[in-house]
Amino acid sequence: QVQLVESGGGLVQAGGSLRLSCAASGSIFSINSMAWYRQAPGKQRELVAFIPSRGTRTYADSVKGRFTISRDNAKNTVYLQMNSLKPEDTAVYSCNAAIAPWATSSFRSYWGQGTQVTVSS
Repeated sequence: QVQLVESGGGLVQAGGSLRLSCAASGSIFSINSMAWYRQAPGKQRELVAFIPSRGTRTYADSVKGRFTISRDNAKNTVYLQMNSLKPEDTAVYSCNAAIAPWATSSFRSYWGQGTQVTVSS
């Protein structure tokens, strides 16, 4: 069984910073790409940041220059450093990863449960 568990959300004032973490655990053979998504009330879920196993990280235009995605492969963990937060960043943030469990060669998509980020003005 593979699980993704996020942490680090909370309430912060505009201009502040938060760091989200998402740790994958269980019977993991390999992790390919990892990503952060967010969904604000009444809006569709959107991709915030993406990090492949190798190659270029990508960001939503709305967070470029403020957010940084990184990963620690030894810990099966992906991070999202969020700086200069704005009220419009308020949302539930969820991590996603393409993981191949042990005894399989197939990658499938796994999701965390989500963590609330609230930015006050």
